[in-house]
Amino acid sequence: MSDSQDYKSKKAFFDRVLTIYGRKPVLEALQDQSLQCHGIHLADSNLQGGIIRQIRELAAQRNVPVREMSKRELSRISKNGKQDQGVAADILCPEFTSLENYLSALTPTPPRRLLALDGISNPQNFGMLIRSATAGQIDGIIWSPRNNAALGPLVIKASSGTLYRAPLLMCKALPEALALCREHAVEVCTLEANATRSLFDYKPKGHCVYVLGNETEGVSPAVRAEAETALGIPMHNGVESLNVAVTASLIAYAGYLNT
Repeated sequence: MSDSQDYKSKKAFFDRVLTIYGRKPVLEALQDQSLQCHGIHLADSNLQGGIIRQIRELAAQRNVPVREMSKRELSRISKNGKQDQGVAADILCPEFTSLENYLSALTPTPPRRLLALDGISNPQNFGMLIRSATAGQIDGIIWSPRNNAALGPLVIKASSGTLYRAPLLMCKALPEALALCREHAVEVCTLEANATRSLFDYKPKGHCVYVLGNETEGVSPAVRAEAETALGIPMHNGVESLNVAVTASLIAYAGYLNT
């Protein structure tokens, strides 16, 4: 039995909701008038002064509902009871969606350029990568919670808040996601240190997803099996590789060379 339209609409809405935690990240999100806050969650064990008072005052000013609950209930929402500091917030991120929804709406033109993350484990790398991709010529960032850094405070900080506006395309597992991309005529290219074809010379025929591998291990075998092309970045003076966030920046702006 197919899902009802009401269920699909609700799922699409909650795909765009990011739950953040920590007193300072939540306060900063409330202070940013460009962000839409869907709700605040507070542990009933919080002392009511300081940042907690500021959060309550800002929530009231912006008519954001506040829910109080036990510390245990809050930890189920934040998914990080050791570091949530008794505070969480639901932020609506307008460009977040599932990869399936994105691909179902994909048209043959204009050609789209995507990034896919295969085990980006360092939150700082992840955040900087998001900032460069969102600023540059990248239409979507395919992210799975498996093996990649979580969408937490360190990523938000490293992205300078860009995460809230990033075109994040969520999937359960990357190999299956890339197979789905190929079904929708999206070419899959990996970035590899030993690849002989240059990123800057390559011109995709249509939609293309560029896969970035783990900072130490590179692209995983399961993901490499889904790829059609391996691309590299020319290196000189004995340098073997670049930081993954730097590589993402080069991909984000290499598109301008081929337009």
